[in-house]
Amino acid sequence: MKIIKKILPVVIGALLGFAYYYFIGCRTGSCPISSNPYISTFYGAGIGLIWLLPAKKKKEEKTN
Repeated sequence: MKIIKKILPVVIGALLGFAYYYFIGCRTGSCPISSNPYISTFYGAGIGLIWLLPAKKKKEEKTN
């Protein structure tokens, strides 16, 4: 179950990256990210990986 929680955001990001290429992508080929399905999928997976990283937690203040 732990591995699924770690892989799922990357897979979702990759799917969203490919969807961005498919529905919005650049038709002329001049856009470096959205004109190639492999690059847009890779960038989407990278965003999913960044989303997976833990955020910095705030220190709890001690109340006396």
